[in-house]
Amino acid sequence: MIYAECLEAELKELVARLSPDRLFVLCDENTVRCCWPLLASSFPALSPIVIPASDVAKNLTTLSGVWQALQQGGATRHSLLLNLGGGMVTDLGGFAAATFKRGIRFINVPTTLLSMVDAAVGGKTGVNFGGLKNEIGCFCDADEVAVSTTFLRTLDGKNLRSGFAEMLKHALLHGREMWAEHLRFNLAEPDLAALQQLVRQSIGVKQSIVAQDPHEKGIRKALNLGHTIGHALESHALHTKPILHGYAVAYGLIAELYMSVAEAGFPTDVLRQTAGFIRAYYGTPNIGCNDYDTLYAFMQHDKKNSGDHINFTLLSDIGQVQTDCRVSRSLVDEALDFLRDA
Repeated sequence: MIYAECLEAELKELVARLSPDRLFVLCDENTVRCCWPLLASSFPALSPIVIPASDVAKNLTTLSGVWQALQQGGATRHSLLLNLGGGMVTDLGGFAAATFKRGIRFINVPTTLLSMVDAAVGGKTGVNFGGLKNEIGCFCDADEVAVSTTFLRTLDGKNLRSGFAEMLKHALLHGREMWAEHLRFNLAEPDLAALQQLVRQSIGVKQSIVAQDPHEKGIRKALNLGHTIGHALESHALHTKPILHGYAVAYGLIAELYMSVAEAGFPTDVLRQTAGFIRAYYGTPNIGCNDYDTLYAFMQHDKKNSGDHINFTLLSDIGQVQTDCRVSRSLVDEALDFLRDA
C-alpha cells in the first residue's frame, strides 16, 4: 500500500521497479477525462484503454473488450496493467489482469473514496453476471495499491457519500470511538484533511481483517456487514434505476443492524443513531412491500450462502461480529419495513 503525496512521481518509480515489457492503463469515460491528465505526462506514449462508466458496464462484454485491447496491444505475461478508476474499474481490471494469459501483474490506483477504502484493497476482482452483483470473479491481489486523496477533489457529493458508507461499516466493525468519530463527520461540508485521516484508519481496518483471512473462510466475512441486503437492493435497482454501491450498503447496514438487535442483542441506541445518520445523508431506498419477494430471491443468490441458507453478518455490539447467521424470512421483512421507515 502506497499513500502517495506525489502520485505521478511515485507511480513512475513503481512502474520502473516492476520493469514490465509493456504497460497498459485502464480508465473509464470519467477517469480518462478527470484523472488521467494528472498522470499522463509521466507516461507520454500511453493511450489508455477506455471503458464505459457505471456499474451497469461491469459485465462480460466490457471485460472481453479489455482482453481484446490487451491482446491487440501485444500484452504478455510480463506486462503490467494500471487500473485508474473507481471500484468498477479496479474490479473489472483486476479480473481482466488475473485471467489474461493466466495472469499478468496489475496496480490499482483508486480514484473514488469507495474504491480507496473497499474495492481496490483486499484482492477481490469480478464482474456482474445474470443480473447479479460480482457473480463471476476471483481473488487476486494487486502488485500494489497507490492511494492519493488528491482525487477526492474530483468527486461529487453522492460519490463521496457512497465511499463513506463502507467507512462507517469498518467503524462499526472496529470500535465505539471510531464509530462515533464517523457519525460526527459532516458529509454536507466535508473536511478533506480530516477525511484523509479517516481513510487511513478505514483501510487499516480492512487490511487487518483481510490479512487474517485472505480468501473469506472465516473472519473476513465480517466485511459483508450490510452487504447481503445491500447487494440485493443494488441488484434490484439494476433493473429499475441503478443506485451507487455505497448507498445500497448504507441501506443494508440499517436493515442488518435491525436484525442484529433482534437476533444478537445489538444496542438499540446505536441502531437509532446510525440509522439517523444514514437517513440524513442517504435518504431511503425506493422499495415497497411488493418488492420484498424479489429482494429475498436476490439474497438467496448471495455468494456467502451455504446450500439453501442465507448467511448474514450481524453484530452483538460495535466491534463484536457474528458471521454465518441465519434468520427467519419474517425478520428480513421486518428489517425492510424498518429501513423504509427509519
